[in-house]
Amino acid sequence: MAFNRRRFIQAAGAGLGASAIGFPTLVRAQSAPIRLGLMTVKTGPLASGGLDMERALVQFLRERNYTLAGRKIELFVGDSAGVPAQARTQLQQLVERDHIQVLIGPLATAEALASDDYIRQQQLPTLSVAAAEDMTQRNPNPWFVRGTSTSSQCAQPLADYCYKTLKYRRMAVIADDIPYGHEMCAGFQRVFEELGGKIVQKTFPPLTVPDYGTYLAQLKTNIDGIFLGFAGSNGFRYLRQFNEYGLKGKVNVVGGMTALDEAVLRNMGDEALGIITSNWYSAEIDNPINRKFSAAFRAESKYDPGFYAAATYVEGAVLEAALQAVKGALEDKAAFMKTLRAIKVDTARGPVAFDEYGNIVGNIYIRKVERKEGRLVNSVIYTYPNVSQFWTYNPKEFLKNPVYSRDWPPAKNLEP
Repeated sequence: MAFNRRRFIQAAGAGLGASAIGFPTLVRAQSAPIRLGLMTVKTGPLASGGLDMERALVQFLRERNYTLAGRKIELFVGDSAGVPAQARTQLQQLVERDHIQVLIGPLATAEALASDDYIRQQQLPTLSVAAAEDMTQRNPNPWFVRGTSTSSQCAQPLADYCYKTLKYRRMAVIADDIPYGHEMCAGFQRVFEELGGKIVQKTFPPLTVPDYGTYLAQLKTNIDGIFLGFAGSNGFRYLRQFNEYGLKGKVNVVGGMTALDEAVLRNMGDEALGIITSNWYSAEIDNPINRKFSAAFRAESKYDPGFYAAATYVEGAVLEAALQAVKGALEDKAAFMKTLRAIKVDTARGPVAFDEYGNIVGNIYIRKVERKEGRLVNSVIYTYPNVSQFWTYNPKEFLKNPVYSRDWPPAKNLEP
């Protein structure tokens, strides 16, 4: 079997036994294993997070003996390499060759957008990790539920924290030149400027840029701070060069939800200490589910779980709760999706529920990099409870505006 299509199977004969004694088709189907797909990234700049997605999901299933709601689970894994077109192709293979019944993933916003129409055509229940804003906003996909967050859902509270608590007034933003980066920075900019601050510089390097020297040479230093909207290992790469250029101590750094993910934080040193980020997860969250999850992940992987690992572990918990509620009857897809969107469940990230568009409502944590037991961790220093994708805005008014992008909201305070 191909490396990117790993299959985990614990029991093989349940469906045959039901067939042999003539049970109805639906009963036979519900005794067969559930075919679960994972769309992740194993190569390229997003691979560090993508590999964590797989590790954590395997951990979740192994803890349950590959059984959810009384049904065995077979897992099929696709590698998109972070390329939207490849994500679409891999998804087609998972559906048409491997016959998956439910999907966790994909990782990246652009991949979710590229797969949107196919998910609709196939009526494929999807628990997304990707943060693509409009898939739970102006153009909601009825087969799509997101247990992580939109791109801006963590950036908006961080903007509030930067203005009100850190007292920043002039800031720059930099992010990967992909929809995720655009949407994250747009949400940060909107909240920060509506509070009275100014975004005076915006920069979007290519996702695979080999060097950040040009961008660092152009960075304004007469600002209070810079917001990093990077994904994968790019936040680590940028900060390493940021320090090499002697900018540490001259410009304060804050980061979006994946800029200093635990998957890359483990490769950093004292240069990361004190940096503040926002996320819906931290390995330091103190609840029983997370204590067990983070300790087990750390024991096996030798570092803390971060955004990407927690994403699939949380999505697994949401899937399990929905399957339990329908007594394993995934085959009635419409009923399953209705139940899935109504789920309220305690998870490693804390309690979660969903809004009418299928997006998560849950806590957002402001975190600070500290050293603990010899390793760097994202300690929680403040919690914004029950944050929705619409922040404090009225949803209907929010949706009258264009989707967050590189050009909206317009940047009115940029300086040459």
